[in-house]
Amino acid sequence: MNGKFDYTLRKQSGGPGQYARVIGRIEPYDDVFAFENRVVGGAIPPAFIKACERGFRDATQTGILAGYPVIGVKVVLEGGASHPVDSNDRAFRFAACQGFYQGMATADPIVIEPVMQVNLEVPIDCIGVVQGDLMARRGAIDRLEFDGDRAVMTARVPLAAMFGYATTLRTLCSGQGQFSMTFSHYQPIRN
Repeated sequence: MNGKFDYTLRKQSGGPGQYARVIGRIEPYDDVFAFENRVVGGAIPPAFIKACERGFRDATQTGILAGYPVIGVKVVLEGGASHPVDSNDRAFRFAACQGFYQGMATADPIVIEPVMQVNLEVPIDCIGVVQGDLMARRGAIDRLEFDGDRAVMTARVPLAAMFGYATTLRTLCSGQGQFSMTFSHYQPIRN
């Protein structure tokens, strides 16, 4: 779902003030982040467009859900406004950051977690307890093969559930099991 933003920064403190307005939308994107400038007619002077992009990138470092970084978004800057005296890079950078948060609040974001591909080699008589432990860790077994008196497994398990796994596997297999893991993908966190 797309999120829309229309954020105006107006700050007056006696001397030169701060003014910046950014208008646009946030869309899902297949890569980490993208920025597209669709401002026409000089609504935002070209000198401030880079400050806007930096502000949007800054905002992706701490998202609105649980403070985790935001990935998979495209920010489309469609318009805005400036003031001949009170507009500057800092004002547009701050306005873009706040506009991003405003847009994300309407975009229905989700929290995702990294999922690891876990490759295991364990004695055949340990298969049941190892599979049970992986399932308790929200894992899914992808492959199970036998090689003599050893079982070779591949599973997908959320990274958060894998902390301390070396000790657990050693205990389950009396020190005769081994594993390795590599990043597989991200998935929405299930409750």
